[in-house]
Amino acid sequence: MASFRRLLPLCSCLNRMSISSSGVREGLGANIRGYCRIASCEPTVSKFEEGIKRAEANNSVVDDDIDTIRREFDAAKRNFLKIPEALKAMPKMNPEGIYVNKGIRLDLIQVYGFDYDFTLAHYSANLQSLIYDLAKEHMVNEFKYPDVCMSFKYEPSFPIRGLYYDKQNGCLLKLDFFGSIEPNGCFYGRRQLSEKEIEEIYGTRHIGRDQARGLVGLMDFFCFSEACLIADIVQYFVDAKLEFDTCYIYQDVNRAIQYVHRSGLVHRGILADPHRYLVKNGQLLCFLRMLKEKGKKLFLLTNSPYYFVNGGMQFMLEDSKGGSDPWRELFDVVIAKANKPDFYTSEHPFRCYDTEKDTLAFTKVDKFLPNKIYYHGCLKSFLQITEWNGPEVIYFGDHLFSDLRGPSKAGWRTAAIIHELESEIRIQNEDSYRFEQAKFHILQELLGRLHATVANSERSEAYKLLMNELNEEREKARFMMKRMFNRSFGATFLTDKGQESAFAYHIHQYADVYTSKPENFLFYSSEAWLHSPFDVKIMPHHVKVPSSLFKNQ
Repeated sequence: MASFRRLLPLCSCLNRMSISSSGVREGLGANIRGYCRIASCEPTVSKFEEGIKRAEANNSVVDDDIDTIRREFDAAKRNFLKIPEALKAMPKMNPEGIYVNKGIRLDLIQVYGFDYDFTLAHYSANLQSLIYDLAKEHMVNEFKYPDVCMSFKYEPSFPIRGLYYDKQNGCLLKLDFFGSIEPNGCFYGRRQLSEKEIEEIYGTRHIGRDQARGLVGLMDFFCFSEACLIADIVQYFVDAKLEFDTCYIYQDVNRAIQYVHRSGLVHRGILADPHRYLVKNGQLLCFLRMLKEKGKKLFLLTNSPYYFVNGGMQFMLEDSKGGSDPWRELFDVVIAKANKPDFYTSEHPFRCYDTEKDTLAFTKVDKFLPNKIYYHGCLKSFLQITEWNGPEVIYFGDHLFSDLRGPSKAGWRTAAIIHELESEIRIQNEDSYRFEQAKFHILQELLGRLHATVANSERSEAYKLLMNELNEEREKARFMMKRMFNRSFGATFLTDKGQESAFAYHIHQYADVYTSKPENFLFYSSEAWLHSPFDVKIMPHHVKVPSSLFKNQ
């Protein structure tokens, strides 16, 4: 206002000067012109005063808003010192529950199909070390990788399911539901990259369509050993300061992983020591028998060879079996070496497999006979032979792309088996996790309000101080939530910010229901209607603790 007041005498002085330096007639004209100039200044001055008053009023409102957010933040911090009683009253999710993306009426399901590995078969954590060791040996012996690679050890605490490998840049990525890189979920070798390094490589955290073409998803249960071996090989070349192509690293590791499966090395290793790698499961037999007693049809569709499936099923069910080969009697059709996902789109014929001679018959397969084993085949022939309609069939599998994408497109109902679901739900049920989650949500809310309140040009010291404090507290809560799951990549289904991950997106896309193991269906009636919750945006098992729990406590 002081600067504005100085303008008034200056304007008056200029007009007096124009009058005195002219004649009478000119003076009169000057007076008139001077009067017009003074008159024209008045509305301008008025608008200027109004603008300054508005600015002062706005600044006052902004300061009041910042003070309000500061008081709420201080009140929240006092409430952080104790877990509200309301938090303890939050419902717990069932680790062995069935979670529904698309409603299913089980009374309409007449046919149950199953994958074998990680669906019917439960494996111990030792299996990943076996796959990792066999693959690295193949890379050294056959691909001539340095002998030092033989000293590498599988680290179970490093990878999670649902990561992506960028073949062009050599990074392991965790993506969120919208395809953006998790800020703390990008690793080059075993080194976590900073947000600045991520921006230098990708320009932005969001993965565009062209960049997505260079990504490969690591989605099945075998991906743990694959992701770990990729990271270890990349890290070795970086430390040794050797030039290498990150695309070749993926190709070689993937070829080695595929070899140890297709050659039977992993299968023979498991069957040689089943107590070390397989988990016995009497409940599975109860579930399968229950389905048969209800008159349901059962089929097994797996990429594994028959001898491996037979050996594993006999071991897992040996303590509860009631016959020489009880598991085969439970299935109406058994198909091995199906070559999924090509099974769903190809037109390969079925071949009958002779279990005693280990040979394939040459006769045409136009019907499935009891107690017979079939190899190869395709979905088209399977539907023609069985006449099982899509909506009455549900298929269980662990691999979202190889197992479930094809059936979902063919009209089958689908059930994803995600073993780590149990452990993650147990963590989410803990008060310590929910406490940090509620902290995170209220801090996010306050940060959002602070950003919306103050424009970039009006950011005061009070604003900057409050912003830094809120960000610091939010990072602490995010770090605490992440370390409860996996120290490198956090939770499988969630990002550090509480958003759903890209892996969760694919489950939502291809799985009508998901659970940790097939026998969880024992806890539900075979006539049950499985409904998707009306109040869930994406993942039914994920309960978000509202920030309101910390208010008025």
